[in-house]
Amino acid sequence: MSIHVASRTNRFLVFIWPALAVLLAAALWAATVVRADAEHARAESQARKDASAYAEAYEQYITRSVGQMDQVTMQLKFSWEKGRDAGLLDELRRDGMFTDGAFRAVAIVDRSGIVRASTRPALIGSDLSAGPYFVQHRNHISTALRIGAAPAGFAEPGELVLFTRRLDTRDDEFDGIVLMAVDARYFTSFVSPATLGMGGVVALAHREGRLRTEQRSDGAAFLDAGKRLLPADDSLWSSERGVRLVGGDGAVGFADGQARVLGWRHSSAYPLVALVALSHGAALAPSAAAWADGRDRAIAISACLLLLGAVGSVLARRAVLREREQEQVQRAYRTATESGNDGFYMAAAVRARDGSIADFRIVDCNERGAFFYGMTRATLVGSSLSQIDSALFGEALLDTYRKAMETGFYEDDRRMPLDNRLNISWGRRRLVRVGNGLAVTLQDISERKAHENQLERLANEDVLTGLATRHAFLNAMPDILAQARANEAGLALLFIDLDEFKHVNDSHGHAVGDQLLKSAAGRLLSLLRPSDQVARFGGDEFLVLLHPCEGERQAASVAARIVEAFAVPFLIADELHAVGASIGISMYPRDGQDAETLVRHSDIAMYAGKNEGKGQYRFFDPALSNSLNSRARLKQRMLEAIERDQFLLYYQPRVDARSGELLSMEALVRWQHPELGLVPPGEFIPLAESTGLIRRIGDLVIDKACAQLAAWREAGIVLVPVSINVSPKQFLRGGVQRHLSSAMARHRIPASLIEVEITESAMMGDHEEILAELAALRALGVKLHVDDFGTGYSSLSQLQRLRMDVLKVDRAFTMELGNSKEGKVFFQAIVSMAHALGMSVVAEGVETAEQLDILRALDCNEVQGYYIARPVPAPDMQAMMAQRFLLASSAGVPAGG
Repeated sequence: MSIHVASRTNRFLVFIWPALAVLLAAALWAATVVRADAEHARAESQARKDASAYAEAYEQYITRSVGQMDQVTMQLKFSWEKGRDAGLLDELRRDGMFTDGAFRAVAIVDRSGIVRASTRPALIGSDLSAGPYFVQHRNHISTALRIGAAPAGFAEPGELVLFTRRLDTRDDEFDGIVLMAVDARYFTSFVSPATLGMGGVVALAHREGRLRTEQRSDGAAFLDAGKRLLPADDSLWSSERGVRLVGGDGAVGFADGQARVLGWRHSSAYPLVALVALSHGAALAPSAAAWADGRDRAIAISACLLLLGAVGSVLARRAVLREREQEQVQRAYRTATESGNDGFYMAAAVRARDGSIADFRIVDCNERGAFFYGMTRATLVGSSLSQIDSALFGEALLDTYRKAMETGFYEDDRRMPLDNRLNISWGRRRLVRVGNGLAVTLQDISERKAHENQLERLANEDVLTGLATRHAFLNAMPDILAQARANEAGLALLFIDLDEFKHVNDSHGHAVGDQLLKSAAGRLLSLLRPSDQVARFGGDEFLVLLHPCEGERQAASVAARIVEAFAVPFLIADELHAVGASIGISMYPRDGQDAETLVRHSDIAMYAGKNEGKGQYRFFDPALSNSLNSRARLKQRMLEAIERDQFLLYYQPRVDARSGELLSMEALVRWQHPELGLVPPGEFIPLAESTGLIRRIGDLVIDKACAQLAAWREAGIVLVPVSINVSPKQFLRGGVQRHLSSAMARHRIPASLIEVEITESAMMGDHEEILAELAALRALGVKLHVDDFGTGYSSLSQLQRLRMDVLKVDRAFTMELGNSKEGKVFFQAIVSMAHALGMSVVAEGVETAEQLDILRALDCNEVQGYYIARPVPAPDMQAMMAQRFLLASSAGVPAGG
C-alpha cells in the first residue's frame, strides 16, 4: 500500500512540478535576496555601533589610566621637589608602587639630562638630554604632563610610552623631569582579541603625532611606524568622535589592504585619540553566511522539487553533518573554556506555572568557573542558582540573572562578597540571553582593581601625613560649596603655613622634617571637628575647611586655637623643635564663590599676616589683593626693564680720609623708567630681593661696571677701582666668581680695578660654603669688602677666618659720631679691631664736617657719603676722576666747593 501511495505521489509531483517549481523558486529567491540585503544592512549598522561603543569605552579607559599616571607623576614631582631625596623611588617601591609589570621604568632626571634616580638601576647615570621630551620641558615652563613614544635608542628597551613632567626649583627654574616609561601594551590590551574579532585593531594616537601605538586581534602590538596597520593620515579622526569605513588602498587605507570600520573618540582630558577598527569583512561575514545559507536552501529546495525521491537521504545526510558539526563545536568550546582564565557558565531558566522565572540551573561550566565559587565542575553543574545565591549573595544574583533575561544582555564589574569559599574578589560579569537561558562569562579583575585602588589612593591621600591631597581636596570642594549654597550656610577656609619648618628641614634633615609634618598633621586633626575637611596643600602648607562655620568669630576661635597649639614645640627624636603657624582665612560666600578664589584669598591673607609677624592669623581683605597686584605689576616692569636695558649705574666716590684723594668708587644701580622716571632703589630693590630678580640685576651690574671701566680706559682716563655690591641671594646661590671672571675677561679688566662688597648677613650660614665662595673670589685677585658692618651678627673669629680686605661701617654708626660719647667709643673699637685683623676701614654715610674730623682723629682710612659727593652718573664720575682730590687735606670742606 505504501508503495502505491509513493508511486502516486511521485507521479503527482512529476505533473505539477514545472508550474509549482517556477512559482516556488521565484518566491524563494525573492525572499532570499530581500533577507540577505536586510542582514547586510543590519551587520553594517551593528559594526558601526560596535566600533563606536568600543571606542567610547576605550577612551574612558585611556582617560582614566592616563589620569592615574598624571596623578602619580604629580605626586612624584611634589615629593621630589620637597625633598630631592635620591631614595624616593626605592621608598615608594617598598610601599608597593610601580610593582606592576607595565611600569618598565620610573626615573628622576636632573636639569642636565642625567638620570639621578630610577626603579631600573641600569638607567642611573644615563644621559637623556637629547630626548625631545627633555628638550620640551627644559624650554617650556609648563608643568603639564607630556605623553609620547620612547624615541629610537631610548635607554630602556621595548615599545614604551613615556609620561614626563617638568621639575622646578623653588624659584621656578628648570630642575629636570619626572619620567615614567610604561609598556605600550598596557594601553592597547583594553579589548580582548575575541571581542575585536579577526583582523580587529585597537590603537592609541597623540593628536600632535608624537605617539601612535596599536594592538591587533592576534595580540601583536607595535609602536614602530613600519609595522603598523593604521592609516598614516591623522585627518581621518580629526573630529572629536566618529565612525567611518576606511578602505585598504593607498595612503589613506590600512597597510594590509583590509577594509575596516574605524571608530574613534578624543580624550576629554588629554591630547589622545582612542581608535578601534573592526574588520569590515568579519563584520559582514554573518550576513554573507546568511546569504550563502539561503541560497543553498533555495538550491536544495529546488533540487528537492526535481528530485523528490532523494529528499529523505539528503535531509538525513544533512542531519548527520549538523550533528557532527555540533559535536565539533562542543569539543572546541570545551577545549577553549577549560584552557582559558575566565569562568564560563550556561544557566537554564526554571519557570513557574505562570511562565515567570523562578530560578536558574547551572547546566554547564568550566573548572575555572567552578573554582571561583570554591567548587568543582561536577559539584556546580546541576546546582540551582538559589542554592548559591542564598549562601553568598542574598537575592542579588537571581535578580541580576532575571534582568539579563529581560534585556538580553547585562555586563558589570562586581565586588564579590567577603567569603572564604570564594576565590575571587572582583569580577567582570557578562550575561547574554541564549534561548531559554544565559551564557555567562566571569573574568577575574581583582589585580586590576587593586592596582586602580592603589593609584586612586596615591592620588587622593598624602603618603606622608595620611591627609587628603590638594587634588582630592579641590575636587571635593564644588560639592561642598553647592551644599552650603543650597543650605545658605557659611564656610571658612584656613590656609596654614608652618613658620620655621624650612629651618628645621635644612638644619636637621628631611627625616626630622617629615616626622614634624606628620606630628603637625596629627595635632591639627585633634583641634578640629569630624565634619571639618583637612588637606596637605604642599610642602609645609595645610588647608582646613570649617564646615559649617557660623561666622568670623567661630573661624577666629579655631584659628587662635591652632596658633596657640602650634606655638608648643614638637618633640621629635628627643629634641624639641619650635615652628609655629601663620594662618590666612577666607569666608564663604563673602570672599569667594569657588574653591580657587577662596584658596587664593586665604593664601594672600596668610602671607600678609606673615609679613606683619609670624605666629598669627588674619582674615582676607580686598586691599591685600590690590597690594599683591601692584607688586606683580612692578615685578613685570622690572622684567621688562632687564630685557629693555633700563637699568643704569651711578657711582659714589670713596676718598682717603686725610688727603681727600679719590681711591675708589661704589657702583649703585638705578632704574630709568620711560614713564615713571628715575625709580628710587628703595622701591624696587626689596621686591627684587623677595622675587629673586636681584640675581639677574646683580649680574647686569657686574657686566655694566666692567663695560664702563673699559670705556673709560679707551678714553684715556686714569682709573680707580670700582666696588660692586653682591646681594645675599647672589652670594649664597654661588656662581658670582664665574660671572665676574667672565665679565673681566670679556672686557679685559684687571683684578686690581674690581672690588666686591658682601653684606654681613650674606656670610651667615654654612661656613664651609662661604669660605669656598670667598676663596674663589680671592683667587681672581679682587679685594673683598664687608658691607654694612654692624647690622648683622658677625663674630671676631668669623671675620678672622673669612680674611676680608676692607670693613665698611654702616651709616648708623657714623650718624652717632658727635651725638654721644658711646658712639665715638664704639666706632673706635671697630677701627681698632679691623686694623688688628689687617683690614682697612671705610665709614659710610659721612654727611658733616664734624663727622669727618672725628673719623680722621679715630684713624679711619677712607670715607664715603653725601659730604664728599652724592651718587652721580658716569660722565660726572669721569670729571671727579680727572679732579682726583675731592677734599682739602686739612679742612673738612669738599675741594669741589
